[in-house]
Amino acid sequence: MIFKRVGDGRPYPPHDLSSRAWAALPPRQVRLDELVTTKDTLRLDTLLDEDSTFYGDLFAHVVRWRGELYLEDGLHRALRAALQQRHVLHARVHEMADAGNR
Repeated sequence: MIFKRVGDGRPYPPHDLSSRAWAALPPRQVRLDELVTTKDTLRLDTLLDEDSTFYGDLFAHVVRWRGELYLEDGLHRALRAALQQRHVLHARVHEMADAGNR
């Protein structure tokens, strides 16, 4: 299995991070098998497009919430890494506090 689990939607509350706020987070390596996807479908043209990151962030966006790592943006990058037999992905990780557990 490539991912820990394939999800459908974001189970965490909205974080309202802007592109600038995501860019301020330093990228780090995340294991693919620790990620839970927030999308269960992918457009093949996005996966195969060499310029797919031209207008976006070079790194995937991951949200850590309640001990889980959710792949919010960058599913095509993660699948491309898996197809290249890499087990890690460089991603920006937002540590989201659980307001209900305080």
